[in-house]
Amino acid sequence: MSTGKVWLVGAGPGDPGLLTVKAAETIAKADIIIYDALIGDSLFSLFPRDVESISVGKRAGNHTMPQEQIDRLLLEEARKGKNVVRLKGGDPFLFGRGGEELELLAEEGIPYEIVPGITSPIAVPAYNGIPVTHRDYTSSLHIITGHKKKGGDEDIDFEALVRTKGTLVFLMGIARLGYICGELLQAGMDPEMPAAVLQQGTTAGQKRVVATVGTLEEEVQRQGIETPAIIIVGRVCSLADRFAWYEKLPLAGSRVVVTRPRGMISRMAAGLRRLGAEVLELPSIETRAREDQSQLVQALDEAEHYDWIVFTSPTGVRVFFDVMRDAGKDVRRLASLCIAAIGTGTKKELAERNLLVDFVPSVYDGDTLGRELAQKLEEGSRVLIPRAAEGNQKLVRFLEEAGAEVTDIPIYDTLDASQDLVDETGLFENGRIDCAVFTSASTVRGFVSRNPGLDFHLVRAACIGKQTKARADEYGMQTYMAKEATIDSLLELVVSMRQETK
Repeated sequence: MSTGKVWLVGAGPGDPGLLTVKAAETIAKADIIIYDALIGDSLFSLFPRDVESISVGKRAGNHTMPQEQIDRLLLEEARKGKNVVRLKGGDPFLFGRGGEELELLAEEGIPYEIVPGITSPIAVPAYNGIPVTHRDYTSSLHIITGHKKKGGDEDIDFEALVRTKGTLVFLMGIARLGYICGELLQAGMDPEMPAAVLQQGTTAGQKRVVATVGTLEEEVQRQGIETPAIIIVGRVCSLADRFAWYEKLPLAGSRVVVTRPRGMISRMAAGLRRLGAEVLELPSIETRAREDQSQLVQALDEAEHYDWIVFTSPTGVRVFFDVMRDAGKDVRRLASLCIAAIGTGTKKELAERNLLVDFVPSVYDGDTLGRELAQKLEEGSRVLIPRAAEGNQKLVRFLEEAGAEVTDIPIYDTLDASQDLVDETGLFENGRIDCAVFTSASTVRGFVSRNPGLDFHLVRAACIGKQTKARADEYGMQTYMAKEATIDSLLELVVSMRQETK
């Protein structure tokens, strides 16, 4: 077997939007991902579905796996011929021990690449309105580890740092905040020098405490702080309130779980992130095209005998046209059919195939689709419905009661999805999730199935429509419903829910 390769990849400071394009491409091609605790739950959605992943849980003073064992693990997995991604918070070469991890690989002749990451000493202050350099305030930046090596001597020259008159950023130093401030003062720093502690920057847990070097420790004790956090010292800290921007976003500070199937989640997640939310993409269901599509192929052979074709989801559109392609059927077979779509998402999916719909209901749900389409049908109309196996049966009943002949063909199944990278139940129990977004009754079902021990009264559920809301109500969730069954209306709902809690 040929030797594999190792990529040391910087995951950035937490916001998945700050992951570099090359890092995302490298993760997508991985056979195994060995990751640190600081990468952030939001990044797990980028892991390929079936990739092997191993947490080595590294935090300051708390290593699940010793460094030497991590080094050996990288070597062993590469020797198996695998593409190994070593995913590290921030940048692998800035206090990330990336150089140490390369030593054994270089010694053993294992090929490797480095993918730099956006680093917290620059990104976290930026998310807090603090420019680490500014022509009117400072012309230098100094990044220092505040974490002393176990058993090692103190080697920070505080007097030299004070003489630079530059911005100082201390990483991994919260436990030694008093010591750091004290040493700076003893080295001659002005006690009134602005200073700040920045907690969990670029994520929903972002918080800052701004004071002076002389009062920072006391102010942190008063306001409280959680790790990871960085210490920043310098005149630029005085700009924080003036330049602050993140907390002005409508969903700043909120953490939202999105439960849509993986292939449909991106637009919803992107909209939430644009509004400032930290998004955990945790699909509660997955869709799978059926292997036996003989019923649909037969219906396509007889397409000219149908009057209408009804699509009830974007997934149904995608699977339908995949089957057409694989069966060698020309789209012109649909020329004589009128097309109905349940809503704007399905309509858009059809438009991408240059097909315009003839009918969309006034309310985007199965009941309204069936009731309103029935009024347009002539007696004896033939209707083809390619859709999920567990479709809304009222749709069929409304059409049949109007005298239509309905061919209802299941072309894909909706299955509950599992995941083991994020402690979803624990996050809800600890109040770390502001709301969960549900776009169908089946996403509610999958979520409940995946969290059997959760008290569902703790879940604030943003629901796309009345059927979804009814299913969430069955489990005692705190339910809210979008005004319209669209992604934009659902985003507006999440914003209003956030405002309610402020």
